[in-house]
Amino acid sequence: MRSRWGILAILFLVRLTMAFQFQSVAAVAPLLQTQFGVGLADIGLLIGLYFTPGVVLALPGGAIGARVGDKPTALAALALMLIGSLMMALADGWSLQVAGRLVAGIGGVLLSVQLTKMTTDWFAGKEIATAMGIVINSWPTGIALSLVMLPIIGTAGGVEAVFLAVCAVVVVGIVLMLFYRPPPVSGPVAAVTGGLDTQTVSAVMVAGMIWGLFNVGFAMILSFGPTLLVERGWTVAAAGSVISVALWISAFSVPLGGYLADRTQRPLTLLVAGSFALAILLALLTRSSAVVLIVVALGIVSGQPAGPIMSLPARVLAPQNRAIGMGIFLTVFYAAMMLGPVVAGRLASWTGSAAAALDLGAAVVLVCPLLLWLFERIAARKPQPAQA
Repeated sequence: MRSRWGILAILFLVRLTMAFQFQSVAAVAPLLQTQFGVGLADIGLLIGLYFTPGVVLALPGGAIGARVGDKPTALAALALMLIGSLMMALADGWSLQVAGRLVAGIGGVLLSVQLTKMTTDWFAGKEIATAMGIVINSWPTGIALSLVMLPIIGTAGGVEAVFLAVCAVVVVGIVLMLFYRPPPVSGPVAAVTGGLDTQTVSAVMVAGMIWGLFNVGFAMILSFGPTLLVERGWTVAAAGSVISVALWISAFSVPLGGYLADRTQRPLTLLVAGSFALAILLALLTRSSAVVLIVVALGIVSGQPAGPIMSLPARVLAPQNRAIGMGIFLTVFYAAMMLGPVVAGRLASWTGSAAAALDLGAAVVLVCPLLLWLFERIAARKPQPAQA
């Protein structure tokens, strides 16, 4: 398969397996609590363990991909995901559940680094924002499928059946990855592994911080939005249902944002406007009674800058250093995503209201345009890389 859109379909579906696996714990949390006799704190830990390896492994994961090759590394990552879910399916104790989740998370991190780099390889200089928007959209799609399918499977067959179903989905991802082919080589430079100069590292780290802070802001909606509404007297079910609308709408707005960025050739304008709009809406959600209208607007706005942000590394990375560069990018992202919810939770506890967490989300999103200005300053001082 040599069509870049056919390759993109493969990358989308393979990345979807990671989202499906990530959400598998939350989707059947009550069943896990009953079977293993654990509480919500334990469930929260199990959920968070999936991306914890990213802070340590994203950078070496990029280096591994550069040395071993994209496809073999992606297949190895999928194998780790398969082993992790199989351990969880066969586990008879909570410690094995934790171990299996960590193994699966290591695979998920390695896969995330490689798929981001592989997408960049195929689309650098060619609809990169659109492609990134589509690939990113695999995340809400996979989560939605997990939420629909796994509770039914779990109710009928138990926890073991849930994780065996995840194994089956990962196997499909392995089969699909076998059909992946690298892009045609435009010159001998694409076959060489290169180092990164200080300016490139700085630019990629700033881009990773933009992506991390923007996601921290959006995560405040899903993590603390329901609690905010419950504080106002909503039922837990109603609050969760309304807040989830933002996720469903973002599944459409993310690829739309990438398409608009490529068509208008103004991705940075879209990024800045989307950041300001998201910050304003987050602040309004804590102060307005028009909850449904604001949540719908949040879903529309939050997806617009995703493709443009993810296309930033391609502007400063050459083909020979993309694997390591994307590892740096995702390391910063994972660090932000690990620390952001912790700080927000403590702030909400200190103030006595979830509104503080959403206000924090608005504040960090406002930093994104400033970081974009810094990225542009750094990128302007270095030669543009040759694209493959």
